[in-house]
Amino acid sequence: MSADPRHYDIIVSPVITEKATNLTEQNKVVFRVGPKATKPQIKEAVEKLFDVKVTAVNTLVTKGKKKIFRGLRGQRSDVKKAIVTLAEGHTIDVTTGL
Repeated sequence: MSADPRHYDIIVSPVITEKATNLTEQNKVVFRVGPKATKPQIKEAVEKLFDVKVTAVNTLVTKGKKKIFRGLRGQRSDVKKAIVTLAEGHTIDVTTGL
């Protein structure tokens, strides 16, 4: 199984937060993904890049907040995340990288 360069455009980075870490106990991993990535594309990319079996993919879009920094108004970008459920017995260690 070779990784297609497009897979790296779909999976942007792993999300390493307390909530995401707690989800690993339920065989789930959270990734930031491209804004136009679809569930089948995300599933294929994770299976090819990490050599695991994916059973489900849930996506969500976190809207960017309006922030003021040094008196300048700005807005953070919207972020699309994917919660990937892995088959029993499969794991991904996101702290090591690819």
